[in-house]
Amino acid sequence: MRQEMERVVREIRKAVAGKDAVIGKILAALLADGHILLDDVPGVGKTTLALALGKAVQLRCRRVQFTPDVMPSDIVGFSVYDRESGRFVFHPGVLQDTNLLLGDEINRTSGKTQSALLEAMEERQVTVDGNTYPLAEPFIVIATQNRVGAAGTQMLPYAQMDRFMIRLSIGYPDHEAQMEMLRNRQAENPLEQIRTVMGLDDLMRMRRAVCDVTVKDAVMDYISRLAIASREDARIETGISPRGVLFMNRMAKACAWMDGRDYVTGSDVRAVFPDVCSHRIILSRSARTDHTEVSEVLESLLKAVPVPDLKS
Repeated sequence: MRQEMERVVREIRKAVAGKDAVIGKILAALLADGHILLDDVPGVGKTTLALALGKAVQLRCRRVQFTPDVMPSDIVGFSVYDRESGRFVFHPGVLQDTNLLLGDEINRTSGKTQSALLEAMEERQVTVDGNTYPLAEPFIVIATQNRVGAAGTQMLPYAQMDRFMIRLSIGYPDHEAQMEMLRNRQAENPLEQIRTVMGLDDLMRMRRAVCDVTVKDAVMDYISRLAIASREDARIETGISPRGVLFMNRMAKACAWMDGRDYVTGSDVRAVFPDVCSHRIILSRSARTDHTEVSEVLESLLKAVPVPDLKS
């Protein structure tokens, strides 16, 4: 099964060069049934990476360009009264029959439309006019937002930020990756060369294997202590939520499985900690005044909480 995952990585590399670490984290979140927020400057390949994933894995992919005029009904659907039948008929939104929703520039739409995703992201269902409609399995949201050009944007509600399993930054390519990008785009779009190399059944089988990865009590204790330390730190106004604790556990299991192990170590937790927790931390006013960075606080938490010794 891991060989199939390696084939997915090779296909995505055709469109996004030099970003194997980011690709690996996205695939781990996919295996852990988590949503992904790509937060970076424009033009570094956020949308390309998401589209490449949708092509390499056999997922029904829908794309929404979030703008101020996108309405909640466009996302979850709406009901219209049918005079012939004398009842309301449900018209599905973009979420129905979708495995991978790519939300481009999600922070450019209204807070009301952003919040329309809350139930879908947490419970994999939507409720319209009192009726509940289940979504396809799997259902994953990959949303992008730009750090540049904040005019006309709406900050994501904290409740929605907390529903993203990880937040990633792709970053600029190095010289070699940029040269490869230039060569590959001289005559064609590399996205057109990506083949589907993993089916939906394969993905669900891998997810079940990830669920079976063992997490010892010592590792669970480590995850819990990291979260509690964040809530007790004077520099932090809002610490890691219980949902964040569960996401750390699931991401660590996925990383362990992708590394060829059926058990989680403290190193797995440390590896996923920044990506799972950076967007859940809200610094105190005094910390912001002192220009403290969230990354600094997270690093100090990792240093303060001892890593478990699984040999004992």
